[in-house]
Amino acid sequence: MDNYFNNNSLLKVILKFKWHIVAITIAAAILGAVFSGPTFITPKYKSEAILYPHGLSEFSDETYTEQMLQIMESQEIMDSVVEKFDLYQHYEIDKNGKYAKTYLIGEYKDRISISKTPYDGVKIKVLDKDPELAYNIVNEIINQYNIKFGEIHKSKKYENVRMFENQLSKKYAFIDSLKRELANITNDGDMLNYLYLSKGNSIAYFSDGNDSKKTSNIATAIALVELIATETADYTDVKHFYEEELRQAEGDMTYCNIVSRPFIADKKSYPVRWIIVALSGISAFLLSILVVAAIEKFDVKE
Repeated sequence: MDNYFNNNSLLKVILKFKWHIVAITIAAAILGAVFSGPTFITPKYKSEAILYPHGLSEFSDETYTEQMLQIMESQEIMDSVVEKFDLYQHYEIDKNGKYAKTYLIGEYKDRISISKTPYDGVKIKVLDKDPELAYNIVNEIINQYNIKFGEIHKSKKYENVRMFENQLSKKYAFIDSLKRELANITNDGDMLNYLYLSKGNSIAYFSDGNDSKKTSNIATAIALVELIATETADYTDVKHFYEEELRQAEGDMTYCNIVSRPFIADKKSYPVRWIIVALSGISAFLLSILVVAAIEKFDVKE
């Protein structure tokens, strides 16, 4: 009896009850096919897209892909999608119910998934009983992402624009003051001609003269001209950054590249009936072997 469950004994039990086991297995497979049908399980259609971030700005230590995920999974985008497609009604949830929001979030997360791909892209996958709605939800999430990130991006760019405007205003005022000071020094008609000479030659030229004041003015004027040139170059650089920030703030752009576009599915993705049928049959087969083996053992003991 101790060796009852060795391979030979188990094989004998299977052969003895083979027709029972076969009948149970077939019945379980048939039941699996029936209960996995549309009468019992609502078929769902899949629509998905894969995209990569584009034109983003570094607002934190997160990668661009992580920024995209954070925004797409935000409550604000979920609320926009829910409102546009009236998902309360579509998911058959009483909007005025006590736990309506909790049930809605559960259904939303069960049917809509946003995840990072192995190559730092983002995949949006939507399962729904309506294939066209699944397709529309994917597109709406992408659209809402562009709107939401556009607001964040433009806000940051306008902040930079104001900063550069302030910097340009101060630098322009400083350059203007330098020009007025230069004008006061160079009111002599010949003075501007001297400024075309090199700094060294000009100072050397006037250092031999007796007019020390004029020599000092020339040296000051040359220093002012050089400072004005430096500040003007800096002003031009700042203006370049200002114009670039303003262009991005006022422009219309998208913030992702879609490498795999969604489409309206013509075949359901869930449930996969053959897997359910196979698992039902295999489970019934193994369970029936255990049951008949236990029954046989019990009978032998009796």
